[in-house]
Amino acid sequence: MQNIFEKSQPGQKAYSLPRKEAVWNGFTPPQELVRHTSLPLPEISEIDLTRHFSLLARRNMGIDTHFYPLGSCTMKLNPRVNEWCASLPQFQRTHPLAPIDTVQGNLHVIYSLIEFLCDVTGMAAGSLAPNAGAQGELTGVKMISAYHAARNDSGRDEMLVPDNAHGTNPATAAMVGYKIISLPTASDGDIDLDLLKKAVGPKTAGLMLTNPNTLGLFSSKILQITKIVHDAGGLLYYDGANLNAIMEIVRPGSMGFDVLHLNLHKTFSTPHGGGGPGAGPVFCNQKLAPYLPYPQVLKTSQGYTVQWESEQSIGHIATFFGNFAIYLRAYLYALLHGRAGLRRIAENAVLNANYLKKKLGEIFTLPYPQHCMHEFVLQADRFLDKDVRALDIAKRLLDYGFHAPTIYFPLIVKECMLIEPTESESKATLDSFIEAMQAIAQESMANPELVRTAPHTQPVRRLDEVQAARIPKLQALIS
Repeated sequence: MQNIFEKSQPGQKAYSLPRKEAVWNGFTPPQELVRHTSLPLPEISEIDLTRHFSLLARRNMGIDTHFYPLGSCTMKLNPRVNEWCASLPQFQRTHPLAPIDTVQGNLHVIYSLIEFLCDVTGMAAGSLAPNAGAQGELTGVKMISAYHAARNDSGRDEMLVPDNAHGTNPATAAMVGYKIISLPTASDGDIDLDLLKKAVGPKTAGLMLTNPNTLGLFSSKILQITKIVHDAGGLLYYDGANLNAIMEIVRPGSMGFDVLHLNLHKTFSTPHGGGGPGAGPVFCNQKLAPYLPYPQVLKTSQGYTVQWESEQSIGHIATFFGNFAIYLRAYLYALLHGRAGLRRIAENAVLNANYLKKKLGEIFTLPYPQHCMHEFVLQADRFLDKDVRALDIAKRLLDYGFHAPTIYFPLIVKECMLIEPTESESKATLDSFIEAMQAIAQESMANPELVRTAPHTQPVRRLDEVQAARIPKLQALIS
């Protein structure tokens, strides 16, 4: 397919400006703003421009067009009714600084969603302000820091993080100023309690983890883990990226966690990817509630009001209340499914993952063969003697019409593929994916060169990623 510059034709344009109106003819721009060289832009008609971008859109691979088993991301269906709700003019045309009595509906949504998600997570209070999961992590860890500071416990400068954690966990803790203490994963995929006991102490500020973890395994030791950390004076932070597997089955608060964030774009089906918009609301127990960011929406006998500051709060974490349109999507999703529906979502996500794990475990290595939760880890190490790696299998999947799973994460698993089907996918789709993986496994043995050079049917073929990273070719098109 030609790029837009290759389609350029002299004299063509995709715009029209008035030629005869007196106002236009009389307009003289300031001379200091007039360009003396032409812009190096393509010249193309409006219909050709429309067709160009429409064809490009058809080549995109996303959740609306392909199975997207991206592990630890929960790439589920985003219901179109959510988009309808978020586009209602009564919500779109409001402003966060509008008089309180004119935005009671908005404040009701914020208050009600916090109340609902507190119940789902087993927490006492929350804030919707953070604009992404990573910012939610930052908020929660800053709250932990504020809690220890308020108790004059300034010696707690260490944060414990499992070696299978999301990469944002240690990065977030480091941003708040903590030293990272990595906890090795035991052979069963869980935290080693003996190593945990040795790691905790008077310097421990807290432990960051998710349950189920990024290996897709639920920790049967979680109550022991929380007791060890709490007995040492530390707090527990729950990474809510994997909540989709446990909704209405078990609550993080019941496991002993003190604070958490939720990825609304994952569990509650708001748009995922593309750099935003995002939302990573934070929820906590009663002892951390004073440190939540402001503003806070309060309910009174006369309606809703806003508290714009608080003495113990960590302060602002985002502009005003965060991304309100994302809350609308999540709120409607929660209302439409209800408590029983959220449980079915979790159950079906776990069922789909275990079905795939059972079938694909006959083809690939299963480093953790026990039942999984919402996702699971495969190892593509059986084909290394053919010089076929996880990256090659991921590229070849594109030729079969499937987005690749997450690869090489968690880092502790050699030639790792992390697969999460979510509850959205039908058995027919899962079976097609299994057939594609079986075919690629056979190709890896019989014709490994075909796999190593994939993809073969995509607009962009195999790139030299190492060279692209080391020797980037960047050239400005506009001077």
